[in-house]
Amino acid sequence: MKKLLAGMIFAITPLTAQARTDDVMPAFMAGTWMMEDGASWSDEMWTDAKGGVMLGTSRSGFGPQVRSWELARIERKADGSISYFAQPQGKPATEFRQALRSGESVEFTNPAADFPQRIHYWRQGKLLMAEISRLDGSDAVRWNYRPVVPPAD
Repeated sequence: MKKLLAGMIFAITPLTAQARTDDVMPAFMAGTWMMEDGASWSDEMWTDAKGGVMLGTSRSGFGPQVRSWELARIERKADGSISYFAQPQGKPATEFRQALRSGESVEFTNPAADFPQRIHYWRQGKLLMAEISRLDGSDAVRWNYRPVVPPAD
């Protein structure tokens, strides 16, 4: 019986540790988000946190044309820190380290990057807000995403 109990505790421990890892991730970003302004549009999708990783994609365009797209991931690294890795147009990833985190807000920075140097996400009610800028907040570009509701079956 003791061996069975010890085996059960051992089997549960990694899941509990993983749950704590995923708790530090910005789970409020998970979902499918869209913004439209006339013919301009942008959408962004984030997976939920599993295994200390969230995967994201985004694209922006005008009318039927895609003008830009990006692959991204938010990852808990071996040292426990959280980083955002951006790959615009499939280029090599640029790392932005988490600088601030509170409730439903997270900010990542990389002072050595050309632009952006700061990536900020936060929730404002049901909206997901995203902003990129220089480190001092200048040259800011903002997106106000609404959640995309999947069609009913």
